[in-house]
Amino acid sequence: MKKYALILSFVTLSAMGAQSASATTGLDAYVDKNGFIDVQALTCAQLADTYQEDANALANWYSGWYNGLAKKHYYHLNRVKGTEHEVIVFCKEHRDMKIIKAMDIIFKEEKKK
Repeated sequence: MKKYALILSFVTLSAMGAQSASATTGLDAYVDKNGFIDVQALTCAQLADTYQEDANALANWYSGWYNGLAKKHYYHLNRVKGTEHEVIVFCKEHRDMKIIKAMDIIFKEEKKK
């Protein structure tokens, strides 16, 4: 019985280690030699796999970019936070999609509401 408990503990710890080994990648991994990130090239997987603070900051930046394109000059704090979360959740489910495409989908859905 102890042998099975030991094996179960080892398997559980190994699985936990493998889960944390899938790890998080900081946005600095996507910076070019001049310090810029090509925001049009980033995928949802890259957003989903970065640190939460980086994902929030990047989603917030995209939101500002889209609002700038629409010539909107207001910042709705609660709406932006909700949109950031929606984009991150959406990206976790659509990892191969470009973030800019995900933002487009989210904003179009929000506009319909």
